[in-house]
Amino acid sequence: MNTINEIAERYVKLSLSIGQHSEYYVDAYYGPKEWQLGIEKSSLAQLKQEAQSLVSAAEQLGEAEIKDEQARLDFLIIHLRSSQAYIEQLDGNKLDFRAECKALYDVTPPEFDEQHFEQVLRELDALVPGAGELNQRFNDYRAEFIIPKEKLNKVFDAAINEARRRTLQFIDLPANENFDVELVHDQVWTAYNWYKGDSYSLIQLNTDIPIYIERAVDLAAHEGYPGHHLFNALLDKKLFNEKGWVEYSIYNLYGPTSLLAEGSANFGIEVAFPWQERIAFERDTLFPLAGIDKKKAELYYQIQTVLHKLSYADNMVGQRYIDNEITAEQAIALLMKYSLSTEVKAKQRLSFIAHNRSYVITYNYGQDLVRDYLAARVEDESHAELWSKYLALLALPKTGSMMEALLINNN
Repeated sequence: MNTINEIAERYVKLSLSIGQHSEYYVDAYYGPKEWQLGIEKSSLAQLKQEAQSLVSAAEQLGEAEIKDEQARLDFLIIHLRSSQAYIEQLDGNKLDFRAECKALYDVTPPEFDEQHFEQVLRELDALVPGAGELNQRFNDYRAEFIIPKEKLNKVFDAAINEARRRTLQFIDLPANENFDVELVHDQVWTAYNWYKGDSYSLIQLNTDIPIYIERAVDLAAHEGYPGHHLFNALLDKKLFNEKGWVEYSIYNLYGPTSLLAEGSANFGIEVAFPWQERIAFERDTLFPLAGIDKKKAELYYQIQTVLHKLSYADNMVGQRYIDNEITAEQAIALLMKYSLSTEVKAKQRLSFIAHNRSYVITYNYGQDLVRDYLAARVEDESHAELWSKYLALLALPKTGSMMEALLINNN
């Protein structure tokens, strides 16, 4: 007779085995070392069989085995089905973009077309100073707000220290909690948090691409506090170590947890830095550290507010490129037009999309879903209540369909 704990252990070992076929699949693992060392490489056919066996076993658990852990079981089953889909993908059975979103990340995101983005571009066209074509004008203007590489460490340290200070007002972090920051090159991402276990993270910043002043707070909160670093530390402490739920000793990148991880990390920026407080901190603290004239902040943040409305352009381009509706050259042109990227940035973003496929939805739809879910949970609309509900979600995660179900029920 299987138990949830037995199925959870097999899920972890299945995930480690999948990782032997896909270098980036296992993003973090801090479970028993002997499990990791004892994994022998299985064929994809064997992994398919094991995944199906696990799904069937989980679905057949009776009330005696489930007890009061139905939510835990539901979460585990969704992850097992995602693992099944990813094994099929490794075996060459790729899904189209939207079907892959549902299979791997447990959601189907909203769609936006050119008409939606054209309206946003018109708003930006009226705001961005200068004359000429919008993309060139925007990137010329924005270049004034690049953090010089020699000042990047100082600016990022100030941002992450402030993000940590704000987070500590609402949660006690483990005494040994810590991180290191490393500057790197030649990556398809701008920044990455590598959680190593025991409340320690390595945060890497890719310096090949210019990092703009607002990205310091974005990256500090997203990768650090209250984003990935805090999320992984809470899963490690609360669920794996204290509850003994071994499925939380592993984080599979191409799976349902990523929607919450990226979505909560993006929304966590808003939680830690309410908009007006963020503007004041960046203008009065980070602008001077970066050597940028803080008198230019007002217009810059007006533009940033509108620019955020283009975030779903990645999904539109990703869907068309992955579904072979457009070429790489057309995808780069669309990213340059609808994300206002430089050609270099558009090529880097397309490399990310080509490598990670539908993962791009975790940032924008994940953020919107977390925001809507928490808005439905916060009763008194106070900022302290928002922090409380946000931290509760990190400490006991929900998949996309679980959050969507609550929103549907509330309506």
